[in-house]
Amino acid sequence: MSIKGRIPKVLAAALLTGGVSAAALMMVTQPRAQTTPAAPPAPAAMAAPTDNPAPAGFMPMADVPFFAEWASSPHANKKAEPFNHWNKEGNIPGVCARCHSTPGLRDFLGADGSAAGKVDHPAPVGTVITCVACHNDKTVNLTSVTFPSGKKAENQGSAAICMTCHQGVESAVSVSAKLKGIADDTVEPKLDFINVHYAAAGAMLFGSQANAGFEYPGKTYAGRFAHKEPYVTCTNCHDLHTVAVKVDDCAACHKEVTDKASLHSIRTSKVDRDGNGNINEGVAQEVEHLRGKLLAAIVDYAKTVNGKPVFYDLEAYPYFFNDKNDNGKADKGEAIFPNRYKAWTPRLMKAAYNYQFITKDPGAFAHNGPYAIELLQDSISDLGAKVKVDLGKAVRP
Repeated sequence: MSIKGRIPKVLAAALLTGGVSAAALMMVTQPRAQTTPAAPPAPAAMAAPTDNPAPAGFMPMADVPFFAEWASSPHANKKAEPFNHWNKEGNIPGVCARCHSTPGLRDFLGADGSAAGKVDHPAPVGTVITCVACHNDKTVNLTSVTFPSGKKAENQGSAAICMTCHQGVESAVSVSAKLKGIADDTVEPKLDFINVHYAAAGAMLFGSQANAGFEYPGKTYAGRFAHKEPYVTCTNCHDLHTVAVKVDDCAACHKEVTDKASLHSIRTSKVDRDGNGNINEGVAQEVEHLRGKLLAAIVDYAKTVNGKPVFYDLEAYPYFFNDKNDNGKADKGEAIFPNRYKAWTPRLMKAAYNYQFITKDPGAFAHNGPYAIELLQDSISDLGAKVKVDLGKAVRP
């Protein structure tokens, strides 16, 4: 159902620019029951000031369908780093604008009248992901997504727009290409950390079918995670506008679930995956234990094989830094770009890449626990060719 002709022209311009002002959102009038993205109208005049009451014939912001839900989501957080990183530059590079601005995403989709599949121009700063980024005449029929590996997922319905961004920017293909011709344990000073990017949940969900994680030769890996019906797509498990997990839905089958934190207690198998002998802890806890083992092996390898101690910082780009005094933590002045780790070998890079992929998807245990566990176990084992590791009696999925 089109919203053309149903909203004032002043709104059309504001929505299509992807601005974050209240005026740009206070007049949306699509029905509450609508779930299929609707095509936006053509742009017109500028929006009315936001510090005045809604003019006659305009819908008050409080009455906008799903406004409160959207406003509470990460997509609406105009103070967040993902929407402010380029403020000093004044615009967002096309490669980043695709998922860090409304104009950029619309450009990539072709919803701005340009060719789809690329961002033609840098996007202005100052926007978030607004209504028309995901609800437009192009997303109505968008059902497929192409991952950074080049692999494509067809017939994904409305989840395709989610995975257009939540897929990362690197893959096993790009990692292999950047490491080609370098011996496993040879330090290559020209290498910088290969960062998969953040919240690549769609790629995690599809496992080997997306080929986002580095998959070791001779091993087999889980494909798309098949949760029981009807919880098989993004919006089956996440609220469409808040993007919050539907905890009550989880609790209907997983009786241990009482709140978001208790999702980490979910377990459906009595097989020990992390090798600690505990077959009652949640899948999330097993993933966390394996992550800890992998990071310990990364640190050990960097020090004993490369002779260059390293530490990991979750919040500071590019995450791996020289540990100058070898104390295992970030001291003042260490977690900065000039001190980024530069003693990468292919073996270390593959393990660190997988560590980051799983770390930056906090829901990896739910999106595709088997795939995450396989990547962690295999990364640990590969480092084990050079340093001591202990997987105990961990069973691979």
